[in-house]
Amino acid sequence: MISRKNMGRASPILVVLLIFGFAFATYNLLTMIIHNRSIRNWMTEDSNGGIFFDPVVEMPENVKRLKNVKLPFHVALTATDAPYSKWQCRIMYYWYKKMRDQPGSEMGGFTRILHSGNPDNLMDEIPTVVVDPLPAGLDRGYIVLNRPWAFVQWLEKTTVDEEYILMAEPDHIFVNPLPNLAHGGLPAAFPFFYIKPAEKGKIIRKFYPEEYGPVTNVDPIGNSPVIIKKNLLEKIAPTWMNVSLKMKDDPETDKAFGWVLEMYAYAVASALHGVQHILRKDFMLQPPWDLETGKKFILHYTYGCDYNMKGELTYGKIGEWRFDKRSYLRGPPPKNLPLPPAGVPESVFKMTVLTGKPVAYDLHTVLLVTLVKMVNEATANIPNWETE
Repeated sequence: MISRKNMGRASPILVVLLIFGFAFATYNLLTMIIHNRSIRNWMTEDSNGGIFFDPVVEMPENVKRLKNVKLPFHVALTATDAPYSKWQCRIMYYWYKKMRDQPGSEMGGFTRILHSGNPDNLMDEIPTVVVDPLPAGLDRGYIVLNRPWAFVQWLEKTTVDEEYILMAEPDHIFVNPLPNLAHGGLPAAFPFFYIKPAEKGKIIRKFYPEEYGPVTNVDPIGNSPVIIKKNLLEKIAPTWMNVSLKMKDDPETDKAFGWVLEMYAYAVASALHGVQHILRKDFMLQPPWDLETGKKFILHYTYGCDYNMKGELTYGKIGEWRFDKRSYLRGPPPKNLPLPPAGVPESVFKMTVLTGKPVAYDLHTVLLVTLVKMVNEATANIPNWETE
């Protein structure tokens, strides 16, 4: 039996031990929370193929997976039956088939989600599911507002074998075999420099109330490209649709977000469900701002590319040589498009990017050569190209 005297002497030691134990437990808890919330990383590959993280915190260890475990994903893109959409889908599907079975690829099945409401003449060429467009007039000329509604319908009416889905777009070309960049419940997305939730905080708060957390929980992304678990997308898609419609109905938001409104809607919808994304700068590249493929995976040819015959970029002004998908709204581009001018050998020119800072680039690394060659290969091998 312990005397009161001894108990009295022991109590300060006991208090110290309890304080130390509580501090240690609190430290471990905070460390675990921070470690498991550190999903907003810029994860890329170095020149030797190794992974490095730029610049935030490494991916949680508990969601890393062994390299020999394959997790196939289903490629899904939304499209219309307009000629402009169809020729892009044909090129995209051609390169999907070329890359699908290459080493390093984890591409699974493919679906074109056709939200025009009726079958078209590509049903036998490209695996397609037909869904309904929004009721007439609801999109108010903003056609991409149909995208979330298309995904809602597709997920409800289709059985997808793969556990993961890549949301892609018609103007994507796979330049390298694409692995599954998602990890467990953490989707992977490409960060867009022009999606800036923190700078649009006042508007974001209309749709993402303070009780959900800071505006920085809203990722600087759109829905594409995103690789995400199917069960997560099933939860997010209806919210994405509703947020898109509410944003479009709000004049201030519609004016502020413009043509990227639906992208902001996906980012907000994901945050409302507590879903944040691994941000992968190597997911996609976009000419003319990116100049070489490197180890990146998707080439997105959304911007017009104009050059003079010296090989100098004339962005914002129609050049002597140009490639712009909008030049082919009514029908497909012809076969054997001319390559961009090579410029003076070993010369360097100045290009002012959207930041306004002059940057020097080697003319021989211009990505446009790769883009045009890939378009030409596809159009040379797709049957009945010029009749589309």
